[in-house]
Amino acid sequence: MKIQESKAEFTPCPEYTGRAVCVDVTPLKKQQSQFGERDVFKIVFETELDREDGSRFCAWSRNFTPSVNEKANLRKFLRGWFGRDLTKEELAGFETDSLIGKPAQIVVVHEFKDDQTYANIVACTPHRTGEPLQPCGAYIRVIDRQAEPAPNGAGAPGGGGYRRAQGVAEPTIEHAAVKIHVGRCKGLELRDLAPEQVEALIAHWLPTAKAKAKPLADDRRLMAALDWWLAMQRQPAADGGPVDEDNIPY
Repeated sequence: MKIQESKAEFTPCPEYTGRAVCVDVTPLKKQQSQFGERDVFKIVFETELDREDGSRFCAWSRNFTPSVNEKANLRKFLRGWFGRDLTKEELAGFETDSLIGKPAQIVVVHEFKDDQTYANIVACTPHRTGEPLQPCGAYIRVIDRQAEPAPNGAGAPGGGGYRRAQGVAEPTIEHAAVKIHVGRCKGLELRDLAPEQVEALIAHWLPTAKAKAKPLADDRRLMAALDWWLAMQRQPAADGGPVDEDNIPY
């Protein structure tokens, strides 16, 4: 049996301007910010760009808090997407799942930080002309992946949420879900650790790992995840505050 090394590098959506369709609103997750812990989620858009396995590239929004307050970032985003403000009826008990299947025109541009490429949705406007884009059907919602993981890692987080076709390389892994393979936290995912535990890894393990001439695949995954965590801590923001550049998919 020939075993191939898993690919851990996430491939972001290429720069893009065109039709898109909402295929997911991710479940709430906790995020630390300068104002304390908050619940956040992302909106996922499928584009027309094809991947090698026949699925399509997706683009993830920035983090939003679950608020449609006048000054909330989600309200501003929806205003641009809908081409109008939400009505009182829509605001009353707004259901985020109502966004799934809604078409849009989006603009995705790349930003480069700490040797990583981030695909940012810089514009989301209404779809106005021609046929709206329909989902190809390959994307698996995050909530479904969390509830019942597909066999052999298919649809694993960070891989774009796509079912893996036979013979296609292993799906990519999201940074937050990277498993710790060293120390007392071995076997836990990064998102399961307390901030002080992550900081201990960064202080005591990360420098040594980066000094290795040929780090193992597990080392490379964890190094990338810790670098991502550090980048998140440098730019936390409360809803309605400075622009949050957290663009790593769930």
